Amino acid sequence: MGTLDFGAVVAGVVGAWEGVTVVPHRFGGVEFRLGTREIGHVHVGGVADLLVSVRLRRDLVAAGRAQAHHALPHSGWISLRMRSEHDVPHAVALFRLNYDRLRGVVPARGGPHGVVGRATLLADRTADDLPA
Repeated sequence: MGTLDFGAVVAGVVGAWEGVTVVPHRFGGVEFRLGTREIGHVHVGGVADLLVSVRLRRDLVAAGRAQAHHALPHSGWISLRMRSEHDVPHAVALFRLNYDRLRGVVPARGGPHGVVGRATLLADRTADDLPA
């Protein structure tokens, strides 16, 4: 019995969304693009990386939904290490959040994008005075 390739599972779902292309990523794995913009990528080994706003990165990390990127921890890059099949739906939800964000879709409060939950209220503050 072989091991499940979590990146391939995510690629099968995300790659089926309207307007998404799947291309090889320059550091290995696959990259998901919407037009010319990268939604995110999955490395060989099951680490998903996505570029979001710094505020959203802070909210997702604070809520325990993602980790700051290992090489760029103070940027908007987030990472999610998929260790089991139970992590795949969460990775897909993060990609969907970014896909919708790049398409300009604004979720209603308490809407279907419960990736962050109530922590999204952190982004409602006018001052950006949180430590990175």
